[in-house]
This record gives sequence, structure tokens and C-alpha cells, in this order.
Amino acid sequence: MPSTVIRWFTYRADQRQLDVTFQSGRRYVYDDVPLDVYESMRRAFSKGEFFNKHIRDRYTFTEQSSAAPLPSRHDGS
Repeated sequence: MPSTVIRWFTYRADQRQLDVTFQSGRRYVYDDVPLDVYESMRRAFSKGEFFNKHIRDRYTFTEQSSAAPLPSRHDGS
């Protein structure tokens, strides 16, 4: 099921970074996110609900100027 909040997201395990692009087009990179949190997000029925409960306000982040996808990408579905 497509997310109404998250357009897509990807994870860079070597840097422990979660890259999230929202439906609004805004893109953020969250730092020091454990692999198991990313894997749980991938399995979550509601990506937006999972994000709000387990990632938002828990990890430092930087807003990115571009919403261009990274080479390894996971759709928000």
C-alpha cells in the first residue's frame, strides 16, 4: 500500500543514514539510525505511522536541497 506521507526512503548501512523523501517533496537524512529500525520500517504497514513513532524526534537529521533519488532506493510501499 503506498504511503500518503512518505514518497520513498532508502538506507545507507555503511553510514547508518536513513534518507526519507516525503510526499511534499521535502527530503531529510536521519543520522545514526540502526539497521533494525530501517528493516522494521520496510516491514511496517503504515510507513508514516512508523516514522512518527520510531524516527521523528529521535534522530538528528539534515534537510537536503534536492529530492533526487539515491542509487539504492526503496519505495514507500
